[in-house]
Amino acid sequence: MKIYTKTGDKGETGLFGGGRVPKDHPRVAAYGEVDELNSFLGLARATEPMPRVDDVLLPIQRDLLAVGALLATPNPAKMREHLTKARIDERRIRELEQAIDACDLELEPLKAFIIPGGSQKAATLHVCRTVCRRAERAVVAMEESEAIPELAIVYLNRLSDLLFTLARLASRQAGVVEETW
Repeated sequence: MKIYTKTGDKGETGLFGGGRVPKDHPRVAAYGEVDELNSFLGLARATEPMPRVDDVLLPIQRDLLAVGALLATPNPAKMREHLTKARIDERRIRELEQAIDACDLELEPLKAFIIPGGSQKAATLHVCRTVCRRAERAVVAMEESEAIPELAIVYLNRLSDLLFTLARLASRQAGVVEETW
């Protein structure tokens, strides 16, 4: 199988489960942003290995592949199938919250805004957080015209909070003092 198909040469792309849309369609924008987030998470994992942080990121990358497939699927029955595979449910949301709470136990309470930066790992995680917020906005925009499961938005919202907390933890583990505003 060749990587190039030439089917997108006229500015359209195929959707998972059938159908074609313009490449600037809100659905394509949404799953494209999720794909970019996943790539940045891969960069974060490759930067300054920290098992305590990286072990949290790999399952999230798997989740995001399934969220991307969900967003690329206009068929509601196939959407439900992808949600099952993705494990994007209330339990998974609670797992993200528990990871945030576990990190918070190791961190000083927030008393001011944190200036993104710190260690290289922390700075990369701050980029991931902002890309996650952009992905969330794209999914919300898509929801205005397309039916999607609410949990996709909840997941991305909670994930951005987790990425912020992991960035703070990465700075702490690297022995870098956070700069505040």
